[in-house]
Amino acid sequence: MNTFRPNSFQLIPSVVKNLIIINVLVFIAQLTFDETNGMSNFFALHDVRSYFFKPHQIVTHLFMHGGFAHLFFNMFALWMFGAALENYFGAKKFLIFYMVSGIGAALLHLGTLYVELSPAYEELSRLSTDAAAQYIYNPRMNINVATVGASGAVFGCLAAFGFLFPNSLIYIYFFIPLKAKWFVIIYAAAELYMGIQNNPGDNVAHFAHLGGAVFGFLFAYFWKKRRFDNRWN
Repeated sequence: MNTFRPNSFQLIPSVVKNLIIINVLVFIAQLTFDETNGMSNFFALHDVRSYFFKPHQIVTHLFMHGGFAHLFFNMFALWMFGAALENYFGAKKFLIFYMVSGIGAALLHLGTLYVELSPAYEELSRLSTDAAAQYIYNPRMNINVATVGASGAVFGCLAAFGFLFPNSLIYIYFFIPLKAKWFVIIYAAAELYMGIQNNPGDNVAHFAHLGGAVFGFLFAYFWKKRRFDNRWN
């Protein structure tokens, strides 16, 4: 019987540290070059029917952010939950987990965009070629909406943390204690509600968050089940 032993504890383990560094460097590059080189058009995630869509965006958008606050809170959450998971999974498995969560979030978001933007594409199909071109090639049009951020992967970390460490306390606003399992359930319910509401002006990709949470939970669930089964092999 093999007994599982978690990795030695590190406050900022290697993969989390390097992910934070990469995200910060990419954000600096955005501030420096985005207006002139169109980084968002090339690296941010677009609807699959958009003129600006490229397959690599499913990965690259995870390292871009829409502002300092967006970057800070994502990186803080990555450290808060990701460090515990990397110490638990190990570096290699955590990196796979992180990317699976992020890509899963992107795929669900693309499915959501496909449904939401279908009426707009139907309208475009009724326009002449020249008239439609004014929308198709304009990055500011709704059909070319760009999505950025590590939030999907971070929500995967949050869901996995809640599953693996359900009774750990999370302090809301650094003051109100709440068990991780309840925090995840409440947060996921709020994201689902806001995603269904789809209020005008809400620029948060709620279903991407949920997609990341689902993939993160499934990864943690099956990994833990397999680890448990392997103890008896």
